[in-house]
Amino acid sequence: MPRQSPQEWIRTSLRTPGILIFGMVLAPCGWILNLTSTVAPNWRTLHTIPGEPSDLILQQGIWDICRAFDTSREIECNQQDTAYFNNQIIEVAQGLMVASLIVTLIGLAVAIPGVRCWKDRPQWTVAGLGGLLIFLSGVMTIIPIAWYTHILNDIVTVSQATTVQVGFCIILGYIGGIFEILGGFVMFIGICRCCGGKNRGERPLEEVLGGRFSHQKSPPRRVEVPSLSRTRSSASSVPYSKDSMEDDVSFPRAKSPAARGPGSVNTSRSGRPYDADL
Repeated sequence: MPRQSPQEWIRTSLRTPGILIFGMVLAPCGWILNLTSTVAPNWRTLHTIPGEPSDLILQQGIWDICRAFDTSREIECNQQDTAYFNNQIIEVAQGLMVASLIVTLIGLAVAIPGVRCWKDRPQWTVAGLGGLLIFLSGVMTIIPIAWYTHILNDIVTVSQATTVQVGFCIILGYIGGIFEILGGFVMFIGICRCCGGKNRGERPLEEVLGGRFSHQKSPPRRVEVPSLSRTRSSASSVPYSKDSMEDDVSFPRAKSPAARGPGSVNTSRSGRPYDADL
């Protein structure tokens, strides 16, 4: 049985594939959001704390605790709360958030040479490996964020508040993690050619060449036009012979005096020559 040759693929455009652009845009945006979520002390806020001013807001993060007031812009950070920082979720969140930031940078460093915006063909394996690292970094961000949100009201702290609310760092962490998961996954699926090569912006070579040849104009078709020359028939519907056709059948007015001969007589009433003779 003859061995089939591997199918050849060709890129329909020299532009960077859309899946790589999508991943390279979302990954840095997610990294910035995760960085803000990691360092900002606002994972949750405590309101209405007994024995404290009514306008006091206690902002708790994974690295620091700050005291803020509604009536002023004064913020006091570096607050001590041993019970809060001894919770298991705080230690897990610190490790995973920092690891996520590092893995994202490594993934971008691997993906950039694979994307190769300055070349006509990307290295899909290298770009896919970078996308996988970015995807894992997004997962490492979502895990502590979701865990912290799940036990938001059960985290032990010295300040017992009656109102506990989610801080903006949780929201930024969710958005940043989703960005990295989507961007990394889209870049990773570029390793395999699926959907007929549309994910890579490629088409089979036979399809491209066949499409080009099918659009070429067909050569002009030769049309046989019947000849207009006809042979002269000896039969005629005019009731005179062939010899009479050769004689001078002009009317008398069109004849010159030389054609009429010397013996011809002018039959006009005045005896004057015809107008044609003049």
